[in-house]
Amino acid sequence: MNKALAFALFAAAAVSACSSTKSKEARQKNPAPCPNIIVLQDAARLVEFADGEDRDIRNVAYSAEIQNVSLQCRYVGARPIDASVRVALAFGEGPAATERQKTFGYFVAVTRKDTEVIAKEEFFVPIKFEGSRKVRQVEEKIGTIVIPRAGENVAGTNFEVVVGLVLTPEQAIYNRSGASLKFPELK
Repeated sequence: MNKALAFALFAAAAVSACSSTKSKEARQKNPAPCPNIIVLQDAARLVEFADGEDRDIRNVAYSAEIQNVSLQCRYVGARPIDASVRVALAFGEGPAATERQKTFGYFVAVTRKDTEVIAKEEFFVPIKFEGSRKVRQVEEKIGTIVIPRAGENVAGTNFEVVVGLVLTPEQAIYNRSGASLKFPELK
């Protein structure tokens, strides 16, 4: 698939006017299930230390975690899959934070099941920690993702939607190490 077609994945879907709200197409069911949506395990959480070498809980500046993801989709005939994604995120301000606000990033990628990435886009969430609040929870909605299909016999199950936090190489290594910090006061 060429890159131009792959980038069409995140293009806004054109909305066409209908004379009837109950058109035949609107009543049709998807011919097969939607793509699976998964959280990339290595990118499911983020711990940012104020001093990169000191991995102590007192040195945590910020943290983030993907709490939940969901996907809804619609496709009929040979048309592309129109999907919408919801991502629930939690952000924490640690004892070593120097600012009361931070911008966190996450990505959404579409892949052919178990193979290549078709398209990937990053999204950024500015978070303000106000008053005594050390934890903020938000839900992000990504409107329309258009997943091109080769024909009407290509089902949504041939694709996966992968979600993860944008990490530095050091943060990814930390996640893969299996190290864990517990934040008992952050509930």
